[in-house]
Amino acid sequence: MKNSVLNKILRNIRKKDILIIWKLDRLGRSLKHLVELVNDFIDKGVDIKSINDHIDTTSPQGRLSFNIFASLAEFERDIIRELTQAGLSSARARGRKGGRPKGLPKKAEPTACAAETLYREGKLSVQAIADKLNISKSTLYSYLRHRGIDIGVYRK
Repeated sequence: MKNSVLNKILRNIRKKDILIIWKLDRLGRSLKHLVELVNDFIDKGVDIKSINDHIDTTSPQGRLSFNIFASLAEFERDIIRELTQAGLSSARARGRKGGRPKGLPKKAEPTACAAETLYREGKLSVQAIADKLNISKSTLYSYLRHRGIDIGVYRK
């Protein structure tokens, strides 16, 4: 659900209203956000009916179903986190490192070389070089630093 729509709902919803949604995952940005929202709604006396998920907090059984659903989802997220940490630890024990490889990819080398040439010529501004090479200014500076160019005086 778009934030502007959600904000409008939050401003206008009143006690004893029932918020009807198509699917629970459309309401919150994340599981944590969804659980917080639903609990806030319940605290305000607002119930939720999810058509697709068959969740209806107007009844004690519906609130129980939602809380079980939320607990299982949190449990699943914790298990995934544990497995990910175990996998990373195992990889480190085998001498593997994570993250992006250092340096530039091979396909970026020609662009970095062209960036160096244009920068050294001093005829074009940094923005003009970036535009000409179809890269951002930050990428241009990254390429220049990679090639050992001293980036000194500000050039427009």
